Parts: sequence; structure tokens; C-alpha cells
Amino acid sequence: MNNPEEVAERLDAVNYLVDDGLAMAIFLSIRLGKPLLLEGEPGVGKTAAAKALAQALDTPFIRLQCYEGLTAGEALYEWNYQRQLLHIRLAEAQGATLADADLFTADFLQERPILRAVRHAGPTPPVLLIDEIDRADDEFEALLFEFLGEAAITIPELGTFAATRPPIVVLTSNRSRDLHDALRRRCLYHWIEFPAAERAAAIVRRSVPGASAPLIRNATEFIGKVRRLDLDKAPGLAETIDWVSALAALGVTELADADVLRTIGTIAKTPDDRDLVAGAVHQETRS
Repeated sequence: MNNPEEVAERLDAVNYLVDDGLAMAIFLSIRLGKPLLLEGEPGVGKTAAAKALAQALDTPFIRLQCYEGLTAGEALYEWNYQRQLLHIRLAEAQGATLADADLFTADFLQERPILRAVRHAGPTPPVLLIDEIDRADDEFEALLFEFLGEAAITIPELGTFAATRPPIVVLTSNRSRDLHDALRRRCLYHWIEFPAAERAAAIVRRSVPGASAPLIRNATEFIGKVRRLDLDKAPGLAETIDWVSALAALGVTELADADVLRTIGTIAKTPDDRDLVAGAVHQETRS
């Protein structure tokens, strides 16, 4: 990808529409070989951006889903203890003596997502998604510093593995907690806004081609108004697409208040949000 415009075109070809800011962030991340940290409200398309990028580049997509308590053994690498134990028993049966160095070799190493990305030997670097890094613990962030800064992982028993073709790394965060400054310094950064109604309509149109143009326009405009309410979870693009799909399946071609209320469960995911959205519908009706 030689410029931000080509980034946008290649992503467009796989049905992921980007604005100029995100296209520039992705281009610079690839060109400079720097990880890209994407933040934004849930549902703006952060995870989808990494998936689409891998598809546009025709390269492997590797995903690490973060959660509280995530360990190095689950994210970086782990030793195959069962295979080591079998090796010990076989050596004992043959009367041989094993040293630690015989057990901690690459043959007994199990690759987890990050080490798999580092050791990838294909012609093009993979896209590694470290998804929802804010869900992991502070201690896990520290484990990433060497990898994010040098595209390398040190395994005490074997030494340092450095990527011959550094992976394209995308981290996402919903800002459920503050990330360490040291992590942010190692990354380029972009905040993804909810798309404006026009671009949202274009995205929904590609995902639900059977929906009518008036329905898509009315639905995306309504979602924009709903997001201004004090909701527990504002509906994202995924909810918008689900909603329009449901309305189209019901044969709806133009949005009416009754259609909103009977399909409200696709966009409001808590009882309080349901009441707020329903209240907004009734208020529009009265006005």
C-alpha cells in the first residue's frame, strides 16, 4: 500500500469503508512498522478494521482476545509439558539421563498468538490483532513492551526470537481503564468516531443489500439520534446492521414508530436503554 488513498481503496474492495484519518493511521503503521492502537466506543469497527486489513493484504489474520488474568502462557508461548513428560519416561526406560537443556528446546515449544506472529515465515507479514487490551491486567501490558518495540520475544531457555518480517500489529481498546504510557509510546494512535449518517448508510447498504434506500436512510438517522441519549450501551454499527436486517426481513421499506418498537431488542440491550429508546420514539411521535 503506497499511500493512504490506496489503503482506502483496498479496504473498500473488501467492504470496509474508512475515513481519511483511519486510512492515514493504517498507512503510517504499515510504512513505519509501528503498532497501531485503535480506540473508540464499542461498535465503531475497531476489530473489523484489523480483519479487513488482513483480507485486503491477503495475509494471515492472528487474533489475541484479551481478558482479565491473561498470562504469557496463553498469549506468548507455553511449554508442552505432556510431551516433555513422555520424553522423560522414554529416556528413563532407555536408561538415559536428561538435562534441562534437553527438555527446553524448540521441539517442546507451543506457539501462542504473539510468538506465532513473530515466527511467521510466509511471504507477507501477518496481521496480529491484540483485541480489547484494556481488559487485560497492567502486568500483561508489561509483557508486551519488548514485542511492541522490537517485534521480538525473549524465551529464557532459548534466547530471543525476532521477526524476520515484523507483523502488522493492531491493538484495540474500549477505554474501560487507562493504558500504561509505555505502551502508548510504542504505538501510533487513532480514535475511531461513530460514522456520520451518510457513511453509516453506505456501510449498512453493503451489509444489507436487500434493504430499501429509504429504510437505510431513516434507520441510520434514527440511530444517530439514539446515540445522543444517556444509554448504557450506545448501538454500534453491528447493532445497526442487525436492526436493518431484521426490518428488511419483516418486509419494512420505510421506518415507522411501530417498527422501531417491535424490533427494539436489536438496538437496546438493557431494560433502561429499552425504556429510553421507546421514550424517544414516543417523543418524536408527539412532536
